[in-house]
Amino acid sequence: MAFEGVNLVIIATFVTLGTLASQATSRSLYEASIAEKHEQWMEKYGRIYADSEEKERRFAIFMKNVEFVEKSNNEGNKTYKLSINKFSDMTNEEFIRHHSGFKIPTSSNSTLSNNKSFRYQSLASTDVPSNMNWKEKGAVTGIKYQGQCGACWAFSTVAAVEGLIQIKTGQLIPLSEQQLVDCDKSNNGCGGGFMVEAFQYIIQNGGIASEENYQYQSMDMEICDTNKESKHSAKITGFEEVPPSSENDLLKAVSMQPVSVAIDAHGEEFQQYHSGVFSGDCGTHLTHAVTAIGYGTTEDGIDYWLLKNSWGENWGENGYMKIKRNVDAPEGMCGLAMKASYPTA
Repeated sequence: MAFEGVNLVIIATFVTLGTLASQATSRSLYEASIAEKHEQWMEKYGRIYADSEEKERRFAIFMKNVEFVEKSNNEGNKTYKLSINKFSDMTNEEFIRHHSGFKIPTSSNSTLSNNKSFRYQSLASTDVPSNMNWKEKGAVTGIKYQGQCGACWAFSTVAAVEGLIQIKTGQLIPLSEQQLVDCDKSNNGCGGGFMVEAFQYIIQNGGIASEENYQYQSMDMEICDTNKESKHSAKITGFEEVPPSSENDLLKAVSMQPVSVAIDAHGEEFQQYHSGVFSGDCGTHLTHAVTAIGYGTTEDGIDYWLLKNSWGENWGENGYMKIKRNVDAPEGMCGLAMKASYPTA
């Protein structure tokens, strides 16, 4: 009997060792497949690392992001999907640090805005269409990419102005984010900024140049090109802020024109968002600026906002995002109803 007991222990040991070896082999094969995927990803996005140590570190981050995406997509019952994109070798902390930029300056003049005025307040529910898409109406320029420069505030501002000008004149003119980065001294260029301050700058400057005339450089040029700054392609006369924490008021504004909004873009889900109506983890710590260019309801009855982002066409739905609307929180999903504003003309 003792002999049989020893045999059983030996057999159990071999089974355990075999299982561990099998698991190790499976893990090695999995890592090899991810390594191949990483190589393909590097080629697709032209990513080149300084040395093997940096590549190894980036691969570890990439693999972690791949696993996160796969786990999220396999959970089911979600209204959105994630995907690997050009930001997938970055940690979320790195990503937010380099690709956001919403920041209210300590010396902000926002209290001097037309905050008591909200021209769309009296709109009746019957005056607000059930869905709106300013892109389809021709008031939205193509998706742009802010690069590793915290100038989302400038892109949000410009998109709102571009939309207003098209609605007023019928002309869709891509305008200059770089002018705001270089010349709007109330904001901090790639160090972050606030759309209200940018609207104020455009008013005081008498207008803003076209993108063609003052092209984006993805960096602080430190010196404002006053010659380009003076060649205006668009003008605004004022701006207003949407009453805070009211999705209903935001709906009224977006039904009339594209609106600049700030959101909390923290989290791997936001970073790897691919499609559908986002309803993932986020708070109300506003870090990023985008432009609300529409809204609607899916076939499944899910209300959403349509946002134009500045992370290029390889992120989200070709650069756009649908995010849940009419949530059980006055500040809106990811805080998007907290700091919304729009230019007037």
